[in-house]
Amino acid sequence: MEQRISLITLGVPDVEKAAAFYEALGWRRAESPDGVIAFDLISQTLGLYPLAALAADIGLPEDTLGTGAVSLSHNTRSKEEVAELLAAAEAAGAEILKPAQDVFWGGHHGYFRSPDGHLWEIAFNPFSALSPEGAFRWNGY
Repeated sequence: MEQRISLITLGVPDVEKAAAFYEALGWRRAESPDGVIAFDLISQTLGLYPLAALAADIGLPEDTLGTGAVSLSHNTRSKEEVAELLAAAEAAGAEILKPAQDVFWGGHHGYFRSPDGHLWEIAFNPFSALSPEGAFRWNGY
């Protein structure tokens, strides 16, 4: 298995409502088949899929899926962008769980919960500079 994640699929109760949240953050939909809404990222895609359909596809009861103890992270180019993006997420309907603040290891971050319950970290890591296109790598570009 090659070391990459190609598609991140979030099971959501209402795909249009979930898509409206990401669109309010400035994301643009990609062409996709019925039943899934996709947003192309840098070398990955975020897919929104009905939670009931995801459970059926996996073969588990819907109430056993939950949202899990996973956080998705969006790294920024500057410390200032963290608070700006948290404010944009809140304006789009997210719940701020942790406001922008310095972190013991030298970075700056905050967390929000999307309207569907998915956890997101917005972070600036001064040790992992983004590529000109915005790609992230652990030790930077």
